[in-house]
Amino acid sequence: MRALVQRVTHASVSVEGACVGRTGPGLLLLVCAMEGDTEENAAKLASKIARLRIFRDDAGKTNRSALDAGASALVISQFTLAADTSRGNRPGFSAAAAPDVAEALYLSVAKHLETLGIPTQTGQFGAEMQVELTNDGPMTIWLEV
Repeated sequence: MRALVQRVTHASVSVEGACVGRTGPGLLLLVCAMEGDTEENAAKLASKIARLRIFRDDAGKTNRSALDAGASALVISQFTLAADTSRGNRPGFSAAAAPDVAEALYLSVAKHLETLGIPTQTGQFGAEMQVELTNDGPMTIWLEV
């Protein structure tokens, strides 16, 4: 699985003008299930994200995890993270998991984060979404498990 992790002061996602999820301060997570990914990958990704030390401590150093900081998360499915741009100018997405598998794994990441103690909201799988965010830092990390 792949994830683009952004530390944000706030983030929200809307579908057809209606807000369906928000967070802040915390994490905006763009998540992509790849062909061959399993529930084990989803659990490992959630665990890594929850423990990733990207929040500032009292000294201003990035020594705290989302768990330590009491952060929340907004998880959005993003199949375009599977883009293959090695040939031509049009990205290919054949490495992304099939939609039914991808939806289940993306929701599993959100569920695992909740279970670990991070309040989590999601976007709407397969919808045309508008995402608004203020990246804090900026702090943006690419993860792959």
